[in-house]
Amino acid sequence: MVSYRFKYRWVTLLLCLCATARPAYGDEAAKLVKAAIDYWRDVSSYSVTDMTIHRPKWERTMSLRVWTRGEKESLVRVMSPAKDAGNSTLLAGNKMWTFSPKINRIIKIPSSMMYQSWMGSDFSNNDIARADDLVHLYTHRLLGTETREGRKVHIVEATPFDSAPVVWGKEVLAIRDDYVLLEHAFYDQDMVLVKKMATLEVKQMGGKEIAALQRMQKMDKPDEWTQILVKEARFGINMPGNTFTLSNLRNPRR
Repeated sequence: MVSYRFKYRWVTLLLCLCATARPAYGDEAAKLVKAAIDYWRDVSSYSVTDMTIHRPKWERTMSLRVWTRGEKESLVRVMSPAKDAGNSTLLAGNKMWTFSPKINRIIKIPSSMMYQSWMGSDFSNNDIARADDLVHLYTHRLLGTETREGRKVHIVEATPFDSAPVVWGKEVLAIRDDYVLLEHAFYDQDMVLVKKMATLEVKQMGGKEIAALQRMQKMDKPDEWTQILVKEARFGINMPGNTFTLSNLRNPRR
């Protein structure tokens, strides 16, 4: 007969193992999300992209230049067409500003507007800034792993903290084994899928494979979408110290 003391020690050990296994599971999912964001942003990055906004009766394309450094700094500047050229968005720390050359004014974006449309596209201010909210304001759970085109893909569910200043009920990401983000789905507070970003093409740029063509599409408007086409990308580059400043936002030096 097994002694009561032995049984107690065995049950205690089992409970301890279970208690430590659950956080590790969450940590694994959180690390995947952070790795995917870090993979794209790298230590620093520069890219040239075309953003095409498609609507049933019209379509327009803007050429953008994008700089990032670390998790908290990014600058997006519209280069063409002429009517939009110079419009820029700066993220520095936890603050975001936009600049419009037409009114020659810098406007600070309140947190309540981070999830509003950027330049009339299906991307939000937060999407364009590539803010790290998804890392710090959410809990993460690995839903499973599947195979796509011979590559392992991890499916991660991200649920915001109750106190998090976000509009989504949850987000679900498909992250390839090399940390390329293949899908990013956004659900409202009722857990209804609102919009999804899908990677349509992966290419080698800047010394690594990246999502070169991505489409953001709202589920209730299948004829409306926005595509981001990366034409050039470099990573781990040196930048002047004033790159992510309000002065450079208004008066470009690069």
